[in-house]
Amino acid sequence: MQGLIGQGLIGRKLIAGALAACLVVGAGAAVAQEVGKVGVDWLGNDIIIEAIKDPKVEGVTCHVSYFDRGVIDRLQKGNWFEDPSDSSIACRQTGPITIGDIDMSEAGEEVFKQGISLIWKKQVVNRIYDKANETLIYLSHSRQVQDGSAKMSVTTVPLYGQNVVWSNGKPK
Repeated sequence: MQGLIGQGLIGRKLIAGALAACLVVGAGAAVAQEVGKVGVDWLGNDIIIEAIKDPKVEGVTCHVSYFDRGVIDRLQKGNWFEDPSDSSIACRQTGPITIGDIDMSEAGEEVFKQGISLIWKKQVVNRIYDKANETLIYLSHSRQVQDGSAKMSVTTVPLYGQNVVWSNGKPK
């Protein structure tokens, strides 16, 4: 049983990290950098805060927080290989903004993705451009094969009045 517990905690992180690294290299997606970790109880549960730079929008950084379950919590509640879908996001201008070739569709595009279960559940950040209001919208949510979650968080980066450089010209 100890082997399973160790594999559930360490193995999940290693597998998710390896998969995320493959996805990042293959898809040109953003890479998260852990910038904070707050313990929330004696069970070893933590809130992790990561900084994510948008790979196609220079000068924008998002901070995403999520819950990371500890060993005791996993033993007590079972479901060893999965973290909750809860997340929060805040994105801000952190330098001069240069916008590359971004998806202008209503669905936008995936900026970041990482595993929050052994296989099926992902934490995802999507970017959507609101042309009418000259605003970048960032949506943090989880994606699952089934039983999708309604837990989400949204933040915006207004472009109106900013000196924004569009690599391919400002959309008309």
